[in-house]
Amino acid sequence: MRPLHVIAAALAATSLWVVAAESVGKLPPPWFVSGDHATSYVAGIDNVETISGKGAKFLRYAQGEDKGFGSLVQVISAQRYLGQRVRFRAMIKTRDVSNWAGLWMQVQAQKRPNGAFYNSSDQPIKGSTAWQVRSVTLDVPEDGTTISFGVINSGSGQVWIDELSFDVVDKSVPVDVMPASRLPEKPVL
Repeated sequence: MRPLHVIAAALAATSLWVVAAESVGKLPPPWFVSGDHATSYVAGIDNVETISGKGAKFLRYAQGEDKGFGSLVQVISAQRYLGQRVRFRAMIKTRDVSNWAGLWMQVQAQKRPNGAFYNSSDQPIKGSTAWQVRSVTLDVPEDGTTISFGVINSGSGQVWIDELSFDVVDKSVPVDVMPASRLPEKPVL
């Protein structure tokens, strides 16, 4: 290969690497990764796979045993939502999810660890899917302390969320209820 072609090929490869590096950004605080296998997952902002144009948050299985789950989480105070019904809604997309993925929300309360909880395991998203709207709606008890919400990925694969909203809804919007056999004994975080 001629020296000029080698230099051109090297520059092209470097340019592609720079473009790829710019397409993924750091996960902004207050978001973090949690779960029983949190260290097996990476998260960030994907500026290519986005429908909002602002970058979609992603959670991707990266290493280790794919028997557990990782979760992309944000925790807020429940103080301004006490006694109200809240809904976390997002567009969600998956690629090669081996077990299941979905949105989730949990309310911690003073008198019990799970004041309210739902994790979408009864409505799992599996494999590779196009963007779709999903939501979780819960009542916040009067003794609520914090509200945690996000997306869960159980097993391998990748999940994206975009166009997120969190708001108070009226009592005509049904609450999501976990089947009794799937309620966690302790907080998810």
